[in-house]
Amino acid sequence: MKDLMKTNCYDVEDIMILVGSCLERMQPKAYNDLKNISNNIYDVCLESYHLNMVITKIIGIICRARLKKIIFASVDKSPHCVQLHYIENEIRKAMSLNNIEIVHYVAIDDELIKIDNDVIKKSKSLSKLQKEYKGSEK
Repeated sequence: MKDLMKTNCYDVEDIMILVGSCLERMQPKAYNDLKNISNNIYDVCLESYHLNMVITKIIGIICRARLKKIIFASVDKSPHCVQLHYIENEIRKAMSLNNIEIVHYVAIDDELIKIDNDVIKKSKSLSKLQKEYKGSEK
């Protein structure tokens, strides 16, 4: 695993897996499942770095590398790691990601669960979630 924030923007291969730095320790089987996809795994701790720094770093990598796929993976229920999943939409505001496949996973009970982008978008809007939740109580 490589430290994202210490990685040269030109040293990234066609698949980039971005994980919260605690994933390997907390969910080792899920981490190994990611390694089976690619060894090109970068970790970052969003308790140590501001989200905007990570977004800028990834934009720099995308501009210089020929990425075909980015995978975001975090430990489920982590209030810091959940921010990893917001990076895609923030980057889309700055540039096109049309030629890059993006996949999101959370790890729980040593299993990777694929997360749909619509779920990520909704998770940023607590008021919309509240309305949906209240609507399901009827």
